Amino acid sequence: MNDHDIDATGRGEPERAEAAVRALVSRLHGRLTRPDHPEYDAARRVYNAQHDRHPALIVQAADTADVTATLEAARSTGLALAVRGGGHSVAGYGTCDDGLVLDLGDLNDCRVDPEARTLRAGGGATWADLNRAAAAFGLATPGGIVSTTGIAGLTLGGGLGYLNRRFGLACDNLIAADVVTADGECLTCREDAHAELFWALRGGGGNFGVVTAFEYRLHEVPDILGGPTFYPLDGEVIRRYRERICEAPEALGALLVITPGPPLPFLPEAWHGRPMAAVLSCWSGPEQDDARIGEWLADLGEIQGQALRRMPYPTINTLFDELLPPGLHHYWKGCFSGPPTDEAIAVHLDFGARLPSAETATLLFPLDGASGRVEAGATAFAYRDAGFATALGPSWSDPADSERNIAWGRDYYRALRPYTDGGGYVNFMADDDGHRVADNYRQHYDRLARLKARVDPGNLFRLNHNIPPVDRVA
Repeated sequence: MNDHDIDATGRGEPERAEAAVRALVSRLHGRLTRPDHPEYDAARRVYNAQHDRHPALIVQAADTADVTATLEAARSTGLALAVRGGGHSVAGYGTCDDGLVLDLGDLNDCRVDPEARTLRAGGGATWADLNRAAAAFGLATPGGIVSTTGIAGLTLGGGLGYLNRRFGLACDNLIAADVVTADGECLTCREDAHAELFWALRGGGGNFGVVTAFEYRLHEVPDILGGPTFYPLDGEVIRRYRERICEAPEALGALLVITPGPPLPFLPEAWHGRPMAAVLSCWSGPEQDDARIGEWLADLGEIQGQALRRMPYPTINTLFDELLPPGLHHYWKGCFSGPPTDEAIAVHLDFGARLPSAETATLLFPLDGASGRVEAGATAFAYRDAGFATALGPSWSDPADSERNIAWGRDYYRALRPYTDGGGYVNFMADDDGHRVADNYRQHYDRLARLKARVDPGNLFRLNHNIPPVDRVA
């Protein structure tokens, strides 16, 4: 990189920036990729193709020392810093234009202590990495629903998935985290060490440091009964789901989905592409009760297609990987609410009837059971009293369709807004949702802002759903 390259970032003092980059190169054990490198395009891509950005530097860290060195370079150069775990950020915060990307993807080692039922995973691990390691011992912890998602972003935002009703959110099962702070200090956070920072990491997003390792509590989940069940898009199906999910055994994870019928062999061709309701099931209870779960699903409405079977737990997280591969465009909105009212159901039916693409889905995650029993102030996740977290998820393949899909998502959110709470799940937020951050954290926001002022007063970690330091809050 020459002086002109660095000065083009608008960060001033090219000689100082050049010296900082040389110092970074001399210390790295991992890789530094620049725009003239043949692998640059591959290194800069993220899951959501809506964010086609061109960083000035990409560091693919090999260890914690690389993370510390990269943060020092970001402070010295003034370059914007994007921290990337799995790269799934809907808002595109795992990349940036003209800045510095810290890619943790190579920090993906997962180690299980089967006696203690704990797992330690690197900050760049995906749920596929973690689930595979835990499943070797018949164990699991709550995670996401797509295996290529990074554990870091999902856990730091709270962590929704199939096992929440039985075991709580992903962040509720976090028992320790290794963190590199903005000033380069390396801390191990848990309930009895750096407790305030540990509290904030469980739901506060990437605002407070780079987590290089997570330690989770594991649970016995050798296999599950899982898969999708499809119904016509009908208000009665949604109403029955609304009434019955809160009474179902907590070992039943059942997400409600509104989506076009996928071209899968178990779904009649007449339903392919038609708006449908579906329930994604994950029954982690005893196998002798499998028939009871089948009856529960049959009682929701007329089943048009179903792929329900016993499988290892990790398999349930891979079922939709092929339908949602890297390279699609995504624009999501999120909201919390109680059980959907009849008025909210009417909104879902209206927008569900005119889904803008084959990949689009609306998902309702129930938050009762173990998730709802966690004390309101125990973690930074602020909506323990919500019945559901809803994701409005326009996804599409052709960039020429962006305007239409984004407009559908925004209109949907506006129509649904009167029937929801003020905030939403941060991992469902688009890059234009910055004005909603205080609502997302509601009663915890001021506490998070005060902590931010202590651990990151310069707001180095600002490429996220940002909580500014308290002295910058209006």
